[in-house]
Amino acid sequence: MSGTLNKVMLIGHLGDEVKMHYFDDKNCVGRFPLATNETYTNKTTNERITNTEWHNIVVRNKAAEICEKYLTKGDKVYIEGRIKTRKWTDDKGMERYSTEIQCTDFTFLTNKNEQPNQSSTNTMTSQQAQQPEAKSVVPDEDDDLPF
Repeated sequence: MSGTLNKVMLIGHLGDEVKMHYFDDKNCVGRFPLATNETYTNKTTNERITNTEWHNIVVRNKAAEICEKYLTKGDKVYIEGRIKTRKWTDDKGMERYSTEIQCTDFTFLTNKNEQPNQSSTNTMTSQQAQQPEAKSVVPDEDDDLPF
């Protein structure tokens, strides 16, 4: 196989509010940490152990504005995207690296109108977030189509 794949799917909880960065050309970037947990039982001690992994999520433009508006710390969300490693130089001249998840699709799993344990399916792709809202067309009740 000659192709490659860079795809990440995560379900986790926001560790902080979405931090927005705006640019002069009306573009913006939203960043937030996402926590995923792994829980297992230690076979020797029978102790239940939970490991938390933190992921840096990056969302762009309209999708970032939607995340900022509807997501708060602790909310559960499904994130789909790709891994990207950035190289930068800190203020002491040292080269630094940070690995981020560039979000392409997301689904809010915490419904604000229901109990925290129930989930909803508010799915949004970054392409959908950039398009104007589509108006739904509802057929008339006396439509006699056979299907």
